[in-house]
Amino acid sequence: MTTMPATTFDRMPDDARLFVFAAPRPLNDGEAAALLQRVDGFLERWAAHGAPVLGARDFRDGRFLLVAADERATGVSGCSIDSLQHALADAEGVLGTDLRRGASLVYWRDASGEVKSAERGEFRRLAQAGEVADDTVVFDNTVTDVGAIRAGRWETRLRDAWHARAFPIGAAAAG
Repeated sequence: MTTMPATTFDRMPDDARLFVFAAPRPLNDGEAAALLQRVDGFLERWAAHGAPVLGARDFRDGRFLLVAADERATGVSGCSIDSLQHALADAEGVLGTDLRRGASLVYWRDASGEVKSAERGEFRRLAQAGEVADDTVVFDNTVTDVGAIRAGRWETRLRDAWHARAFPIGAAAAG
């Protein structure tokens, strides 16, 4: 019997705390199903100081796992965040990919809309060479609440994200 989270991601309030995890490569259907089965099982028993955490998840573009916690119901503590990290570490071992390392990568959509990822140094080179532009869609995996997803601050143009400061576009950036 498969367990399901108590609620769905679309029912989470805008101020629900958000954790974004990203795979360095797209997961195939079997890997995605295995990941979501493990995450759903975790969310069913997620607790903070013995109180259940109302959590939900979403999986997008074959790479991004979004986990939300409604802190109105139960605040998320360091220990409950650690338990989420441990659950993902277990899933990573089974899948052979690192969802938590994704924070060191930059994610963007290429001209065809496909999600790409690269180490920061490589993305900086792409920006300096003009291979990505101000209007390139990037993913800001530092967003901290569900409302940021809904407001378009997670998947946004490079010029509107922190990426514009970190990775200046064009030859002027190289100097």
